[in-house]
Amino acid sequence: MTKVLVITGGSSGIGKATASLFAERGWRVFELSRHGVSHDRIIHVNCDVCHSDSTRDAIAQVLTQTDHIDVVISNAGFGISGPVEFTDIAEAEKQMDVNFMGAVRLTQAVLPQLRKQRAGRIIYTSSVAAPLPVPYQSFYSSSKAAINALALALANEVREFGISVSVMMPGDVSTGFTDARRKSSAGAEVYRGADKAVTTMEKDERGGMSPVQMARLFYRIATCRSPKPQYVGGFSYRILCFLDRILPKRLVNWLEYKVYA
Repeated sequence: MTKVLVITGGSSGIGKATASLFAERGWRVFELSRHGVSHDRIIHVNCDVCHSDSTRDAIAQVLTQTDHIDVVISNAGFGISGPVEFTDIAEAEKQMDVNFMGAVRLTQAVLPQLRKQRAGRIIYTSSVAAPLPVPYQSFYSSSKAAINALALALANEVREFGISVSVMMPGDVSTGFTDARRKSSAGAEVYRGADKAVTTMEKDERGGMSPVQMARLFYRIATCRSPKPQYVGGFSYRILCFLDRILPKRLVNWLEYKVYA
């Protein structure tokens, strides 16, 4: 039986590379986004994860074309940057709505089918910015930390139904995500390190890993016998996350300050 992947945010960046890799390896891929197109083995389904009805309708459309879903990847997201004090509340709410609540809406839409099957995997795209929050990217970091907490709690809720839950935390990846970031210069005259921090962060992203590397990790999580709760994308980032667990938090946070501020 052909394996089925459902992925949000699959029209660009890591999501597009992941959808393509799964399709190349024989999977039937349903790509859920607002702007994608169907091609080869990838079937586009229009979906806005900011709306529960749109997300439920998208999953219902998927289930008119297949009787099972093997893997769900929640990947839709975007970034904002700027000082916490001067970030527009509406922008902060939008950040959490897309990155976190969008994942929640997808989860609620697919769980009835996965429970019915008594099988399936849910994989969330998180970020190294979850365990290592980045200054002037506070709300993005918070949205990804919330994803990590959601995944760990959900894993224990759905364990009895044969469903596994994992998060993948990429480090810096070179995609269009960088240019799409909503940057605010409000408060720059007060927080004089903001510009440098965002410039440093974006330079690291543009010189980062390829989205294909992340796609391969997603495939490994999707096909391994017993997936772990959390994965970190990139060897150097795995070292950083390990150091974060063993070093005093004050020291780790100070080192981040030296890098970005």
